[in-house]
Amino acid sequence: MHSASFHIAYNKSADIKEMSKEDQDLIHRARSLAPDAYAPYSGFHVASVALMKDGSYIHGTNQENASYPIGLCAERVMLAAISSIAPQLPIKTLCISYLSEKVPTDIPIAPCGICRQSLVEFESRFSDPIRLLLTGQTGEVYEFRSVTDLLPMAFKKNNLKK
Repeated sequence: MHSASFHIAYNKSADIKEMSKEDQDLIHRARSLAPDAYAPYSGFHVASVALMKDGSYIHGTNQENASYPIGLCAERVMLAAISSIAPQLPIKTLCISYLSEKVPTDIPIAPCGICRQSLVEFESRFSDPIRLLLTGQTGEVYEFRSVTDLLPMAFKKNNLKK
């Protein structure tokens, strides 16, 4: 037996001002949409905005429910919208931001496990990496070259082939 490891590389910007104008616009969109989330129970409002390959934007926000297990995360709401509106169009860059009524929002957040798997599936559908930006309402921005970086041993369609 021998030891093995995964190394996940990402870029970290101290502030949005270090980003390109295109990225700044995407981040502003995500930050401004977070308050639109329906989060009356947790007070944790999340927005996910995709810059599509054709330059359009499609977004989603988390949708809570009094029966917690049936709530929807912003990322999966966004993916459902994309699958309905533009099913043949790949995502170029995805930004996730949040607004909390209870904790500071200056630290980037990452998608939950279910959303990571869903994003990897969408990425593999097009065989095209989805660049990912993670941020809060202020502060640092984390940039990943692919959503697969967040789930290096993802279960993918090739696992189902003979």
